[in-house]
Amino acid sequence: MHPDPVTSGSFAAALRNRDLPLPAGLTRPSGRPSNRRFAVYRNNVTVSLVDALAAIYPTLQNLVGEEFFRAMAHAYVLNNLPTSPLMFTYGASFPAFVEAFGPASDLPFLADVARVERAWLDAFHAADRAPLAPQALAMVAEDALPEIRFEIHPASRLLALSHAAGSIVGRDRQGLPLEGLVPFQPEAVLITRPAYDVGITVLTPEANAFVGALTAGNSFTEACDAADTVAPGTDIGSLLTLTLASGAFSDLRLPETGTGTGS
Repeated sequence: MHPDPVTSGSFAAALRNRDLPLPAGLTRPSGRPSNRRFAVYRNNVTVSLVDALAAIYPTLQNLVGEEFFRAMAHAYVLNNLPTSPLMFTYGASFPAFVEAFGPASDLPFLADVARVERAWLDAFHAADRAPLAPQALAMVAEDALPEIRFEIHPASRLLALSHAAGSIVGRDRQGLPLEGLVPFQPEAVLITRPAYDVGITVLTPEANAFVGALTAGNSFTEACDAADTVAPGTDIGSLLTLTLASGAFSDLRLPETGTGTGS
């Protein structure tokens, strides 16, 4: 039996707005309206969703304090109920909400911090796949090497940020102090999960150009050119070592055939 759409809509609306009347049909065994029980249920739902956001965005809460964070999260919850039973998917739009949240306007880097934490969680829950092994490159014929393409790992996320949010989240989650960190410095951040641990790597401009070109499906030569354009004389070997060590990619695609190495 499917729930009546009007009743379902009024139920969800009443969860968000305590000024609305009790949804029709919610009664006690005696047949009397169950206002008090619904109020308790509404409060429990709100608290559980705020708690979920606190678990997803711990660094953000550490930066603004628990009281401010919970007030901000509560404002978000009022207009953003879950659409999936999988709670780790909840709050995907929270970074955009934080960016537009008036009381947080004096700290514009908070939205980027939330974006990093969201990407961290998405990487954590991404599909498992073995990262590309360095030996895979040795199996590629020398004349084919310039045109190979790298297949991005399901857990990899590349973020272009207006603030030093990658450094902030990385330090906070390691229990390191934030003193001396300039939050208004733009950063490119690579988030990966080569095994079971999610890693946050702040990239140099040339590394960002290199990894960005590869994740966009460009060839190895094109990625090298992109890095060299940003920083002439770039050590491509070091960039390749960084890329492979991070676990950002899971396979190589050979030219013409389009087949992988099976690494």
